[in-house]
Amino acid sequence: MHNEGLRRFPLAIIVIAQLFGTSLWFSVNGVGLALQRDLGISEADLGRLTLMVQAGFIAGTLTIAMTGLADRFRASRIFAVSCLLGAFINAGFILTADYQPLAMLLRFLTGVCLAGIYPLGMKMVIGWTPRHTGAALAWLVGMLTLGTALPHLLRGITFTLDWQTPLLLASGLSLLGGAMIVTLGDGPHLPASSGRLHWRDGLGAFKKPDFRAVAGGYFGHAWELYAFWMLVPFLIARETQRMGMSTQSLSWLSFAIIALGLIGCLCGGFVSKRLGNLKVARWALACSGLIGLCYPLLGHSSLGDAPALLLLALLCLWGFSVIADSPQFSALAAAAAPQKQVGSTLAIMNAIGFALTIPAISITSTLWASYGLWVLWLLLPGPALGLWAMHSASHLPSDAAPRINRSAR
Repeated sequence: MHNEGLRRFPLAIIVIAQLFGTSLWFSVNGVGLALQRDLGISEADLGRLTLMVQAGFIAGTLTIAMTGLADRFRASRIFAVSCLLGAFINAGFILTADYQPLAMLLRFLTGVCLAGIYPLGMKMVIGWTPRHTGAALAWLVGMLTLGTALPHLLRGITFTLDWQTPLLLASGLSLLGGAMIVTLGDGPHLPASSGRLHWRDGLGAFKKPDFRAVAGGYFGHAWELYAFWMLVPFLIARETQRMGMSTQSLSWLSFAIIALGLIGCLCGGFVSKRLGNLKVARWALACSGLIGLCYPLLGHSSLGDAPALLLLALLCLWGFSVIADSPQFSALAAAAAPQKQVGSTLAIMNAIGFALTIPAISITSTLWASYGLWVLWLLLPGPALGLWAMHSASHLPSDAAPRINRSAR
């Protein structure tokens, strides 16, 4: 029998469980410095391990959508099983870290498990709080961001211990998140089954200029986001070395800069009530793109070599803005998509967006050792093309939330 106390705060339970579950996403990146020191893993190797998670997430999301698993089984069960399997697979990385092919396979499988955590969390939110779906988007994306940062916090707390400890802690948190969702169960307002994903239905939305504009902005955002998160420890390490700070500070600063995205998501959601989703998405994307343009110019020694504190402050602003547009894009896309095919349309859009993170991560991680800060300019096509695509979205409703909330009731 489900705990009645948990049912009083279903949204809080879901987002905390998602925070714990998504701690698996960047768990290896959190101990990247130790892996480089102890096992000789390079920046390019870490990049490949990261992109395997992305590939696994894409494969898992499309598999769940096309097979109709999310409709044939309870969302809470899929979430819990994904947390359980993800926890054991993540822990198994400890035994395979020094054998790259098997380590990459386990990271791919971790990504598959994450496909049962993040998207299913949204379905559970609709099942429990259908009238607050728009507001929940900011919390869910914010908790995904905090979950991404969490491995760096775990490493900071356990810095004097072996690198295996933070990985085991992340697995433990995933197990706890799954247990919370099992206890909560599915909500009483889950939407009716929509059947399997039909590619034509999902792709049909791209015939609409409004949806193409929003999707283009989202694709540009996706190109930049995960590559930036992957590069954050490299960028911070450069500045902490210049300042003579301890290596432990790297983990704390990495956590802080990525976790600022949670505040960015919540602030973006608050401001969008007055300015609208479209303006917030544009401003956030423009801000992150402008920082990416200026950062190498300010940080390169031949062009002035700005103070390390200034560059760390810019990283904080970048961490705040780089994810602030994500809930806005989700709201705008859901509003612009054909309402009878919202599920299949968003599944296709998300799959394409995450697919774009793979070349971005691969290119920047491979070239970092040779070009340093200049690889940040390889992220610029994302914000630039995203803003260009959104130029034609000026006739979209400024605030998509009311339409989404009506359709969710």
